[in-house]
Amino acid sequence: MENIIHLITPKKATNFLNEDVTVRQALEKFDAHKFSTVPLLDDKGKYKGTLSEGDILRFIKNSCNFDIRIAESTKISDIPHYRPYSSMRVDASFEEIYALALEQNFVPITDDYDTYIGIIKRKDVLLELNKK
Repeated sequence: MENIIHLITPKKATNFLNEDVTVRQALEKFDAHKFSTVPLLDDKGKYKGTLSEGDILRFIKNSCNFDIRIAESTKISDIPHYRPYSSMRVDASFEEIYALALEQNFVPITDDYDTYIGIIKRKDVLLELNKK
């Protein structure tokens, strides 16, 4: 089995959100950092899923009387997530990562305790595949 560690963008170099932030805080982060999907972590750093711009837009659409007070009082963990990203453990094979990267823009990577340690971007998987 080929080691995938060299493909990981470490946690400190990624954008992520705590699952307890509000919709307004998430909107501000999305706007400031220009990302479209981010990993969600709990207060212990464990991977809990992803949040996308689409999730927030669907929440806004379905809240016909949406106002900033709703966004300030609603936690992102309370809104439905349309397309959650699956994570892989750090000991996953390249083939497993490749298969998942075909479906997702990035693959969240966790350690043996399900703690988020970073991502592997689809682009990096394709570049690695090109080397072979």
